[in-house]
Amino acid sequence: MTGRPSASSPGLPGLDSAWSRWVTAVDSQGVRRTWHVLDTAATTNPADPVRTIGTLLCVHGNPTWSYLWRHLLARFDRPDAPPWRVVAVDHLDMGYSERTGTVRGLAQRIDDLTTVTDALGLTGPVVTVGHDWGGSISLGWALRHRDQLRGVVLTNTAVHQPAGSPAPALIRLAGLPGVLPAVTVWTPTFLRAALASAYPRLPAPVREGYLAPYPTARRRTAIGGFVADIPLRRDHPSWPALSEIARDLHMLAPTPALLLWGPRDPVFGDAHLRDLRTRLPHARLHRFEDAGHLLPEDADVAGAISQWLADLDHPPTAPPAPPEPAAPWRPLWTALAERAERADDRAVALVELAHRGRRVSWSLLWRRIRQIAAGLSASGVRPGDRVALLVPPGADLTAAVYACLRVGAVIVVADPGLGLAGMSRALRSADPAYLVAVGRGLALATAMRWPGRRIGAGVGAAAMGALTLGGLARLGAGTARLPAAPGPDDEAAVLFTSGSTGPAKGVVYTHRQLAAMRDALVQLGVTADTGIVAAFAPFALFGPALGAPSAIPDMNLAAPRTLTAAALADAAAAIDATTVFASPAALRNMVDTSEAVDDRQRTALEQVTLLLSAGAPVPAALLTQTRTVMPKAQPHTPYGMTEVLPVTDITLDEILDAGPGDGVCVGRPLPGVEVAIAALDPTGTPADRPGHEPGVTGEIMVRARHAKHRYDALWLTERHSSRNPGWHRTGDVGQLDPTGRLWVQGRLAHIMVTSDGVLSPVGIEQRIETVPQVARAAVVSVGPPGAARVVVVAETRPGVRRPRLASRELTEAVRAVADPPIAAVLVVPALPTDIRHNSKIDRTRLRRWAQRVLAGGRFSGL
Repeated sequence: MTGRPSASSPGLPGLDSAWSRWVTAVDSQGVRRTWHVLDTAATTNPADPVRTIGTLLCVHGNPTWSYLWRHLLARFDRPDAPPWRVVAVDHLDMGYSERTGTVRGLAQRIDDLTTVTDALGLTGPVVTVGHDWGGSISLGWALRHRDQLRGVVLTNTAVHQPAGSPAPALIRLAGLPGVLPAVTVWTPTFLRAALASAYPRLPAPVREGYLAPYPTARRRTAIGGFVADIPLRRDHPSWPALSEIARDLHMLAPTPALLLWGPRDPVFGDAHLRDLRTRLPHARLHRFEDAGHLLPEDADVAGAISQWLADLDHPPTAPPAPPEPAAPWRPLWTALAERAERADDRAVALVELAHRGRRVSWSLLWRRIRQIAAGLSASGVRPGDRVALLVPPGADLTAAVYACLRVGAVIVVADPGLGLAGMSRALRSADPAYLVAVGRGLALATAMRWPGRRIGAGVGAAAMGALTLGGLARLGAGTARLPAAPGPDDEAAVLFTSGSTGPAKGVVYTHRQLAAMRDALVQLGVTADTGIVAAFAPFALFGPALGAPSAIPDMNLAAPRTLTAAALADAAAAIDATTVFASPAALRNMVDTSEAVDDRQRTALEQVTLLLSAGAPVPAALLTQTRTVMPKAQPHTPYGMTEVLPVTDITLDEILDAGPGDGVCVGRPLPGVEVAIAALDPTGTPADRPGHEPGVTGEIMVRARHAKHRYDALWLTERHSSRNPGWHRTGDVGQLDPTGRLWVQGRLAHIMVTSDGVLSPVGIEQRIETVPQVARAAVVSVGPPGAARVVVVAETRPGVRRPRLASRELTEAVRAVADPPIAAVLVVPALPTDIRHNSKIDRTRLRRWAQRVLAGGRFSGL
């Protein structure tokens, strides 16, 4: 029997009391029980019934109640929503359901859920949605009702405690004798601790909403019961039921599955997610990096589920296959192997200036790669295993990278430029099976509990008890043959973005795509006939792929500003280099230190004919200054990103010919690359489809053979970026000019929707930087979209010691050259930039700071 109660919890934010209803039925023990349920069908007009696609069956965990799913109910209880019914059940003794006074274990909870769905007459299709203990209970129901099942959604849950992984500290603490009732039943300590795990902190009315059903110890009894029901030992009564669910999850292989995860979870960690992915390898996964255990509160879970359901109903179109290249696919290591086979031992492949000019020949490098590859295979590394590489650029890293690729392992590259917190997020997201690091990296990996079996590199690694690259090489030297090489469409690498616009994203490449990236570099004029100075970490590994000798300057590649002109000259002299890769920040310091070079070093720099600088926009003035150091070099600034590089190319001469414009001119697409623009509407939203009309500002879209395969563990991000089959949406904003050149105007996230229209920042910043007192400027908006005001934040000449309002004279000078009205000008000692490039301005951070300052807050805290 079902019925409608009086409002169970009037006035709770986000909760429509019309959703509430009672469901009364006889449970599996023959006792008549009453459940409280939130049900969007309760709001349907009986005279105008809506035919539903199916039902979302939402199951909460402990110590919450069905209030957890209010956003999902609201999402589908709208006239414009797809007709999915949403049912969220309060477990017996939880929420507003009946207090039975009984102990109900996992198997009984699954029986109870079946009783409710039978009483509601649910016959499918059903998508289960579970959180915490509700995940296991929903999976138990799903396995019993596979004939009704349309899909499975899980959020921060587990079905097994992985071996070697301790139970969550919060659970272990609550389960101590005498502690359990004190913190879970007699007081709301456990409940309040769970609510405190939300990011950001829950508003007080929402916290009160969760607390509302649990005002007394009697009404909190089941909170303690759920904690006591966690089967951490084989003799626990619920161990068989949970083990059966874990064992049988493979039966859901034909069923679409979605994993939504908040990594900042004190209860369910990386080991639990890894276990779920192993058992549901076909599941889509999205990690909300800033979210925690209460994921439906921390992130837009309702929106994610809505998009996933849309894909179930209308599967995305597969991208068209790109045209086959003229030449067959050649693995990334092909040129390296060929060069090694025809060169004698004295032909130099790599020089490390930081290690007393260590020189490695082609034959030695290839032999070392093959030996490490064979050792990796003999040690258990299998195709598809992920190997994180925390080794400075040089011979060891080069050998490790190509050895991993040769055996089909997937390299994970997250450079120190991400910072410690960014590195931790990246490595936990990629979840490598192995981690290669020098001694400091091994110690850090242990301290930070980064995943992966340890492999040491460099001096001192063996003393730390780790398997070493040297040991792998010795093991591999005695192996007769290598395993079969990977295929072109096997995954090869996870490369992390700089994190300049949010948490760094893992970008997955296949072997075919890495090879296509190598081939694209040839379009820039980089060939086997050129010696390469790699002063930019992303390119330090491509010299061997091109068959070109490489030199790594004596600098910290994770800190580009450490490159001096003398160090660059010494690297160029070591291999008679004609090509230099360097980031904009590295070029600036190189120019600033150029007076210190001697005649020999100056001669080496005069032999450079190609200068490539990427990673951030490079001012024409800086490129012009580089010609005083490398007079024969033609500077190029290829445009691209971790997801597809290079995209376009432009020389200094072409930049000067283009003249000033609204943004940074980055040139024309390389052969085989197509660029299009998704025009912005008056709200700053990009169009659904790409266009090529000149002068239209919009999101830059790219199609190329060397574009990424996908984002890693970021299903929503990947869905958005590739929603146009075959295209990558870059998140950059720009326009094409009548000659086909691309002008970059900023990031989509930094677009300003003002009363004067939609504005992009870069062109405005360029005009402001013509003011003599302004060294560098950033433009942000404050206020609501549509009525936002433009604010300028600038570094000045001379600099200031602390942030403050600009002088009246500077403010008037800025307003005189800027097109839109400027609300305020703030000056700072230094604009915040990303760590990797020391160039990309963090406008999001500046916007928050400016908003706070102009609202009367302190100038500190930038």
